[in-house]
Amino acid sequence: MKPAVLPENASFSHRLQSAMRVIHWRNWVVVALLVLGAIIMVLPFLWTFSTSLRPISEAYRLPPSFLPDQLDFNSYAELRDGPIPFLGMYWNSFLVATVVTVSVIITSAMAAFAFSRLRFAGSNILFGSMLAGLMVPPALVLIPLFFGLASIGAIDTLWALILPALANPLAVLMMKQFMQSQPREYEESAFVDGASYWTIFWRISLPQMGPPIAALSIIVFTTSWNNFLLPLVFIRSFDAMTLPVGILSLFGSYGPEKLSVILAAVTLSIMPLLVVFLIAQRFIVESIASTGIKK
Repeated sequence: MKPAVLPENASFSHRLQSAMRVIHWRNWVVVALLVLGAIIMVLPFLWTFSTSLRPISEAYRLPPSFLPDQLDFNSYAELRDGPIPFLGMYWNSFLVATVVTVSVIITSAMAAFAFSRLRFAGSNILFGSMLAGLMVPPALVLIPLFFGLASIGAIDTLWALILPALANPLAVLMMKQFMQSQPREYEESAFVDGASYWTIFWRISLPQMGPPIAALSIIVFTTSWNNFLLPLVFIRSFDAMTLPVGILSLFGSYGPEKLSVILAAVTLSIMPLLVVFLIAQRFIVESIASTGIKK
């Protein structure tokens, strides 16, 4: 079916209506299925938030109701004033995720520049050895990591969560793929004019990598924020505990009798990730798709 030819002075509404007429009915079926899937995926988050705003008597009521009869913010107040320092764990998670994200972006960008622009003996072997780390399960290196961190006195500190996360082969791979897709004309001209490799990296290559840096920052921040295995093994006190293990401690302390308090903690823990993802989801998709781009 061919669209009708509209005059040049046709209004935007007429053009939109003409475009909608040519959409095949199969496209509407796909859109309807996607909307249904989105609703199904969002419902658990809405239920968690709704349950955190209701008293415990309503949390286990049958048949359940999606909306609370009355808004009750006592769960959030109890979470703030309770025996477990939830705000301190929140700050620990934010601090660790921020430091890891900034450090990984800096180190992976410099490593990607070295692998994609510099030529030195053994670069391919070194890059292949680094990528081999992607095939090693994290649980396999827990014991060597524990003894290594214990030897420097980093157990039960935030450094036990920061230092192991700085080695990120996936981040180097993504940045290298992005950097290889950049044109080299400006870099070659700057090199002929006498610019050093550091000047080329800092003033030419890095400014062109705004979108991949933003996307990689979101991925690294989310991964660090949700990290559960390392805090569970390396952290023992509430002073250095992060949210994933802290919420588990909340459940052990309050139990099912305080379900609203636990779900209030879960709601607060997912809010930053939800906001970041909704704002920058386009960068995440572009960064994952561009890892396969070759020069």
